[in-house]
Amino acid sequence: MTSPIPASPRVVLRLDRIGRRRAGRVAVQELSLELQAGQVLGLLGVNGAGKSTTLSMIAGALRPDRGDIRLNGEDFLEHPALARTQIGWLPERAPVWAELSVGEHLDAHGRLRGLNGAALRQAREQVIARLELQPLARRLAGVLSQGQRQRLGLACALLHRPALLVLDEPANALDPVQAAKLRTLIREQAAAGNAVILSTHLLAEVTAVCDRVAILHEGTLRHDGPLSTGDHAALERTFFEIAMNGVVRAA
Repeated sequence: MTSPIPASPRVVLRLDRIGRRRAGRVAVQELSLELQAGQVLGLLGVNGAGKSTTLSMIAGALRPDRGDIRLNGEDFLEHPALARTQIGWLPERAPVWAELSVGEHLDAHGRLRGLNGAALRQAREQVIARLELQPLARRLAGVLSQGQRQRLGLACALLHRPALLVLDEPANALDPVQAAKLRTLIREQAAAGNAVILSTHLLAEVTAVCDRVAILHEGTLRHDGPLSTGDHAALERTFFEIAMNGVVRAA
């Protein structure tokens, strides 16, 4: 009996030679990447490498000057509304509407993403519980601590159950316990078949949760490959070789 051919993994995100100039200089150039369902990609690079610009283009906040982006096979640039329904984005600084309570904040984000009525109430209660925001639900967002704002930002990014979660330095301002819970949350997203991009300066965060790593240097992709969980030393060598030399030197 012939064994069934396993289905090919679904490609959630495909970048094809995207580029972007900022303030008259090239921020990202000729960047091509694919991310499959269930994968967690760690995006690394020194300051100014182009990480935040790349994430902003993926999240739909910036339009690339060239190249194509496809989300679940759809042309992202022709259908920008895909960002609202299929992408959850946490920028480096979680934006908040200071005059709204945490619950009102989540409701507003949900409506922007097409959630209403019972579906919105259920989604809101689930993320409040998952991010342990119950004691803060009626507190104004403007008086939250930085760590609490970060958890609210994560809740907003997860609210609509996105196929792609884009996280820019998500552990900022989180205490060690909350950072550990964030790693668990990221692994849960991957186990549920969602794709995650994690940009961080903490190599230990990448080795703890990522199965692939991409390294940018001066706006160019210098490394993209699988990562063995916990292989901190190998990642550190690769990262610093690229940071110092622009490429990984042959052994």
